[in-house]
Amino acid sequence: MSVTQFLLYAVLLLIVVVYARRFFLTRVVKRYSAIQLRDRLGEGDVVLLDVRTDQEFGRGSISGAIHIPSHELTRRAEELKRFAGKEIVCYCQSGNRSLMAAARLGRMGFRAANLEGGIAEWNFAQRQKG
Repeated sequence: MSVTQFLLYAVLLLIVVVYARRFFLTRVVKRYSAIQLRDRLGEGDVVLLDVRTDQEFGRGSISGAIHIPSHELTRRAEELKRFAGKEIVCYCQSGNRSLMAAARLGRMGFRAANLEGGIAEWNFAQRQKG
């Protein structure tokens, strides 16, 4: 086997692993559409967690969201203990990082979910609403 073939197989394997992981996480983590989340927010037992970077957060967020970037989540999980009785709905720009963050929070014992499509989908749904 040549080096080129080896690298090609390695890249293909990496792609399969990434997609398989995402597939299984979507089966484990509860997900909300923007419309479903809007309805859930009215119930009062939901906390929004923005896991985007500081720069992304600075460009705008969903009103009332707590901001902890995904790369700081493990270190700052103690800040979320006060929301132990609530569902923490994570979001990012497109829903990928927040899916991983929700899975991580679930492993830490939190009740966590993900906003499908992230803030991009949320903003789109808000524009459609009126």
